[in-house]
Amino acid sequence: MTTLAIIQKAPVFLNKEKTIASAASFVKEAAAAGAQLVIFTEAFIPGYPAWIWRLRPGGDFGLSAEIHSRLLHNAVNLESDDLNPLYEAAAQCKVTVVCGMDERESQLSRATLYNTVIIIGPDGKLLNRHRKLMPTNPERMVWGFGDATGLKVINAPCGRIGTLLCWENFMPLARYALYSQGVEIYIAPTYDSGDGWIGSLQHIAREGCCWVVGSGNILKASDIPDDFPEKATLYPDNDEWVNPGDSVVIAPGGEIVAGPMRKEEGILYCDIDCERVATSKRAFDVAGHYSRPDIFTLHVNTKKQTPIHFD
Repeated sequence: MTTLAIIQKAPVFLNKEKTIASAASFVKEAAAAGAQLVIFTEAFIPGYPAWIWRLRPGGDFGLSAEIHSRLLHNAVNLESDDLNPLYEAAAQCKVTVVCGMDERESQLSRATLYNTVIIIGPDGKLLNRHRKLMPTNPERMVWGFGDATGLKVINAPCGRIGTLLCWENFMPLARYALYSQGVEIYIAPTYDSGDGWIGSLQHIAREGCCWVVGSGNILKASDIPDDFPEKATLYPDNDEWVNPGDSVVIAPGGEIVAGPMRKEEGILYCDIDCERVATSKRAFDVAGHYSRPDIFTLHVNTKKQTPIHFD
């Protein structure tokens, strides 16, 4: 049995250092309550770029550039010591941590951002980095396209973990890549919400016969700092729920067993049993006895994609 904790709390918006510090404190709080797996949402550090859904294409170009500059300077460089407080919290508490972030690429242009989710082991070591394969609609003005180097299922002490971000979960082949690696705890950090989204996660639990964890983004207009450019225009109602969260845990087969936590900040806890995954596949195993490898094959290019080569 594994106790997981979904951290449905707002970041210190567009402040990397303070958000990482708060994430470390949330890990310690969840671990003290018995959690072995602690999960944050999509782009938690330093916050999801929610403004992209309100700016006018072209008309707000200057404003967009000003806000993007702040995001760029608060994005995480995984080659640096940025995340040391979070690594140390995971090691101190001996828990596995899944956390979404805006990642700043540090090897080539040093200007491209990625929508990234990482898995940290209970020894405080980085186990995996997955970059969102296809940013959704206006997200492409913020994030670059990821590759499949991190499209992996990680054998963690709490179970076999895989992650896909938001609308990646609508991509059947991406889902199948995780199913084929024996995912037991399928984690979907997301900015999406609502009954339709939760229904999609229930389908994944039925299709993959795995535990599905939706870690939702929660944000009120009051969480956005007062010095945010044009805040009074973009977010005039300080009490507005920009995103309601909707974190949820779904058992193999599709039953909701915790949540959804809607319009409420907090930590959603749930006990899960990974043994149920194998048992639930007795009738339907999408990548096992129900597959037809003589008819269907999936090839995943796991090589790192780079536009620059030096010979």
